Amino acid sequence: MTSRQPIRATDRLSSSEIDDVLALAAAAAEADGVYPLSEDVVLRVRNGGGTHHLAPGGVGYAFLEDGAGELVVHPGHRRRGIGTDLLAAAGPGPLRFWAHGDDPGAAAFAERAGFTRDRVLWQMRRSLLEPLPEIPLPEGVTVRGFRPGHDEQAWLGVNSRAFAHHPEQGRWTLDDLLAREREPWFDPAGFLLAVDVTGTLVGFHWTKVHPAEGTDPALGEIYVLGVDPAGHRRGLGAALSVEGLRHLAAAGLTRSNLYVDESNAAAVALYRRLGFTVFKTDISYRR
Repeated sequence: MTSRQPIRATDRLSSSEIDDVLALAAAAAEADGVYPLSEDVVLRVRNGGGTHHLAPGGVGYAFLEDGAGELVVHPGHRRRGIGTDLLAAAGPGPLRFWAHGDDPGAAAFAERAGFTRDRVLWQMRRSLLEPLPEIPLPEGVTVRGFRPGHDEQAWLGVNSRAFAHHPEQGRWTLDDLLAREREPWFDPAGFLLAVDVTGTLVGFHWTKVHPAEGTDPALGEIYVLGVDPAGHRRGLGAALSVEGLRHLAAAGLTRSNLYVDESNAAAVALYRRLGFTVFKTDISYRR
């Protein structure tokens, strides 16, 4: 009986390892109907950061940073202890892992490993062919596009205050923002900034366009929407939501999506009023 080869850990993947991880994720997506890695983890795969755990032969991968991560095992190599090995490599102590899609297999694996269901993230969608409500911007507020090389620090300040209690979004750094500015989907014209009469940034609606894939049409996403609590203006979030959705519709998109925590009652209520309904569910499991 041969012993299983150890899991390898690194903070930066080689070009061949990047290809292996993305191929593994694609195989899992084809088998499961949902992509197993978040955008943030894919950016870390390509650019480094965090800790990457690799099972031999490219059959398993886990990402870990600040006690949270994601894990995927190749569909042809499941139920062989690879997921358990990846969890063991992550070490003891408190840990959170995201499972994309509310899959019974992931739930059963999490329970066996001593994890409990902790957070629920909804993907919500609506048609952009349906009318949007008329919600004017507050008096004295105008909207303009993001200016790369000029607006980064102001945006980071508003983002950190708007998402001070959010475990992922609120900790974004300049490197996180610049990494997205280098992505092919980045469009400063769709990164809408709300400013007051002094030019101070008071809120934003960053949109993102996902290209058509197979039989699925292109999607226009409410990527990040935030209002500075230091200068809160009643109704700005709703008005910015509509501004961004109108921008996406004007670009020819017919469907929109967004991600929101199930527990964020105010945001969920806003999006339901705007016609969004739950399309998919992601689960965070905690040990």
